[in-house]
Order: sequence, then structure tokens, then C-alpha cells
Amino acid sequence: MMSFCSPSPMPLTLCHVLHGGAIVLCIRSGVETTQEMELLSHKAEPVGNESLERWESVGRGGFGHVYKARHTDWGVDVAIKILRDGVCHFMPLCDEANHMHQASCEFVLRLHGTYQGCPPGGTSTQQGLVMEFMETGSVESLQKDLSGPPLWPLVCRLAHQVAVGMNFLHSRKLMHHDLKPSNVLLNVDLNAKLADFGLSRVSTSALNSSREPMRGVEGSYKYMPPEAFEVSYEPVRSFDVYSYGILLWSIVTGKEPYPSAAFALVELKIPVGDRPPCEILDQMREEGSTELLELMKKCWDGRASERPTFKNCLPVTENVFSKNRERIHEAVAQVLTTLKSETKTERTERSPIQESVRRPTSRTDKATFVDDNRATLIQDVAEVMAITERLGDAVHRETYSLILGKATSQEQMRVLYQRALRSGGEEVKAAFYDALTHHQPKLVERLGGISF
Repeated sequence: MMSFCSPSPMPLTLCHVLHGGAIVLCIRSGVETTQEMELLSHKAEPVGNESLERWESVGRGGFGHVYKARHTDWGVDVAIKILRDGVCHFMPLCDEANHMHQASCEFVLRLHGTYQGCPPGGTSTQQGLVMEFMETGSVESLQKDLSGPPLWPLVCRLAHQVAVGMNFLHSRKLMHHDLKPSNVLLNVDLNAKLADFGLSRVSTSALNSSREPMRGVEGSYKYMPPEAFEVSYEPVRSFDVYSYGILLWSIVTGKEPYPSAAFALVELKIPVGDRPPCEILDQMREEGSTELLELMKKCWDGRASERPTFKNCLPVTENVFSKNRERIHEAVAQVLTTLKSETKTERTERSPIQESVRRPTSRTDKATFVDDNRATLIQDVAEVMAITERLGDAVHRETYSLILGKATSQEQMRVLYQRALRSGGEEVKAAFYDALTHHQPKLVERLGGISF
């Protein structure tokens, strides 16, 4: 596998957290050295199991298992991400701690401490990072909850806050390399903070030696600049600027760029000038929409030398936000009310059987759901590639290539079930279930006839 920077045999991501920006990344015990431990521990306060309570599972996938827990001394919630065996290496973890230590900024996720302990169901002591918890998820989850973009004043604030955060990273000679909606986390007031910036430059590439998208970084290739599709490319700061341009489009429209395009098509089209459609944006009459659209197009220019720096982006984003600043509190309140109303409606309308399907009580329950609904899943799962990417290393490279080569989602799903789910046992089927609830929750709810 090829990496843009330091080579690493496995992809590694920080932000596949359902509702969290406070993440603990854990590694297998027995691989760290005293010197490596000192590299990590001097950056932040250690946290052990004696300080954590109210553990709650909030996510699972090919990357591992994510929990939410309460830190009893600090009085705040944290999210704890346990990576699957074989996924993590210690030195990249130290690099991430070092980078976060350098990047202390209002709009960058803050490092709180280091984790040492045995998580629920674990059998050995593990090490990791503890970061602040972001109550409202990410821009990606916000788009899905709202079924579209947020109100315009919030769009403008998010655009400016991300630009400020990225400018700070670049001023510290750090690059992100994986800027996308899922890596822009939101606090209780919908303010943005950047996450997953350290390990993306150290151990995550968007391409590998087989010219396939890195399965551990779902959708990243859609935010890559045209020059990055060259095998010999080494990322520089203009990589992040291009990604910011695509991210702006996503924030403004509330959509995913190229939603049905596989990696091979994106790799072909982006270098020849294709970009997300802007017809609707051209017709917008919001305060500052013209300036934001112009900035967006400058950022995703096919020529890296023509893209602005984030320092040059700031006057534009600050001016656009200033035009809408008086309406920001009203907009945030309205969005939060909508989110709260949607959550309450879902809880009210969900039947006991649907609730049991949505949150099975064990890995066996999830695997049973997948097996019992095999025929329907093969027929109705539409987001096969997105789910496959989310499963990460649980899907072997050969199987991934076979899935990618199939013309229809039914054919793709049939290969995924036969080649990965069936052979992977309960663990992979449970990971598939969690990925399905993320990408197609309505399908899971519709299959509510299974009682556990």
C-alpha cells in the first residue's frame, strides 16, 4: 500500500464516530516501548478506567468499536474508539498526539489526555488518545438529519470557521489531507472544529498501489485534487485548499459530491475539469452567495498554483459571515429545534420491534438480522460501495475489486455477502449491520419483522 507520507500497512481514521469528536484511539498491547510511551504521555494527562463510567456503545464498523463514557473527575462525556486488532500502530498515534499538541485552536479538536485501560469486553490493557466530545456530530450527520443544507447564516459561519481552523493548521506547518463533512465536527451550538488532521498525513492515503480508494477513508477520493490521482504525487497545502472548495459546495448544497460515482470514474473525470454542478448556486440570492461561490471555484481550480491560500480565503469568508452575523443566533436555534423535533418524532413513531432492530443487544443479534434478511438486503441495499468502504479491512482487496466491477447494486451486494459477510462470521456481519444503519436506516426500520 502506498502512503503519501510515512508508510503504514493499514489505513487509520479518527472520525467514524456516530456523535463524537472526543475519541480514544487504542492499540494492541505489547507493541509499545518505554520511549514511545513517553512520547505520548508527556503531551496530555493519562486517563484510566477508574475515571470512566456509563460506557455506551455508539458505533461499530471495519475500523473497530466506539463507546461513549463519562469522565467522573472532569464531569464531561468522552467517546472512546477501540481499533480492531491489526489496525493501529503506536508511532502514528504518537505523531497524532504531537500534531494535536501543536494545533491548539478554537476551531481544531482539542486533545484532553491519553487513555490506558481495558475497555468493556476487552482482555488486555490498551493505549490511546482522549479528545473533547462534540455533542452534535458532524457536518455530514447534520446534512443527513436535515435532509439538506443548514440555514444560510449557519452555512456562512461554518465556511468561515473551517477556513480559520485550516489557516491555523497551515500556519503551524500541518496539513489535513482528509478534509470532508465527516471530519468537521459540531459542538452543542453548532460551532465547527476540525478533526482527523494528524493521522491523515502520517498513515492515511487516499490511494493505494492498486489504484483503489482507501477503504478506511470513506469518500475521501471525492475531495482529492486532480494532481493527487498521479501515483508519484506528494501532497502540499494546495491539496487542502481544493478539498475545502468541494467541502464548501457540500455545505452550501447539503449534498455529497458525485453521489453515485465510483473511484474509477472520479479518477477519470476530475483531472479533465469535472466538478460538482453549480447551476442552482448560480441562482442563489443570499447575502454573500456570489462571493462564496467565486471562492469555491477558485479553491477547486485544476491548477494548484492558482488556488488561494487559506490566509487569502479568510477576508472573503469573514466578510460573507459578517453580512449574515445578525441572523446566526436565530438560525442556530431553528436548526437545533428541528434536530430535537426529528429525534423526538423518531422515538415516538418507532415501534418496540423497530427499536429492537435498530439497537440489537449483541453481535449475535446483528448477525442474525443480516442472515435472516439476506434476500431482501441483496435486493434493496443501494449504498453497497459506501458500506463496503466503511467495513475497511474486513473486505479483502480481491473481494473489493470484484464488488467494484459489478454493474448493479444487487450484483455488488451478492458478492459482498458471499465473499465477506458469510466468511467473516458474526463480527463482520455485525459491522455490516452498523454500516447499514448509518447509510440506510429506513431499510433497517422497514425490516422490523425480526424479533430478537
